[in-house]
Amino acid sequence: MPGTYSQLLLHIVFSTKSRTPWLSADVTQRLYPYIGGIVRAERGSLFDIGGVADHVHLYLRWRPDGALSDLMRTVKSKSSKWVHETFPAFSAFAWQEGYSAFSVSKSQEDAVKRYIAAQAEHHKKEDFKAELLRILRLHGIEFDEKYVFE
Repeated sequence: MPGTYSQLLLHIVFSTKSRTPWLSADVTQRLYPYIGGIVRAERGSLFDIGGVADHVHLYLRWRPDGALSDLMRTVKSKSSKWVHETFPAFSAFAWQEGYSAFSVSKSQEDAVKRYIAAQAEHHKKEDFKAELLRILRLHGIEFDEKYVFE
C-alpha cells in the first residue's frame, strides 16, 4: 500500500488536580484555543473542546504514527505552563496525572459534540466522578475505582 489512511477519532477527558474548580469562563475562553494550537502543532486536529470548572473533554483526530501518551503529556504540560504564565494567581494550578481516552466512530461524531457542548447542563445532574465512572463502564473498560481518582 503506497500510503497510510486513518481516521483515529478520540474523546479524551481529564481533570484538574484534585478536581479543583480552576476553569472559569474567563480562563477557558483563552485556554481552549491554546490547547487547540498545541494539538495542531503536534499534527492532530481538535474538533471540539469543552467542560466545566474541574475537567475538560476533547474530541480530536490523532495520527497513526504518534503515541497518544506523548500528545497528552505535551497538551497538559504546555497548557499548565501557559496557565501559570497567563494567570499568575493560579500558581497552584495543575492537571490530574492521568486521562481517559475513548475511541469514537465517525457515525457518533455529532453525539460526542452534543455531549461536550452540553457539559454545563449535564453537570447540574451528575458530578465528574459519576460521569467518568459511567463512561468507563459504557466503554467496557476494566478499572479499580480506588485508582481512578487521586
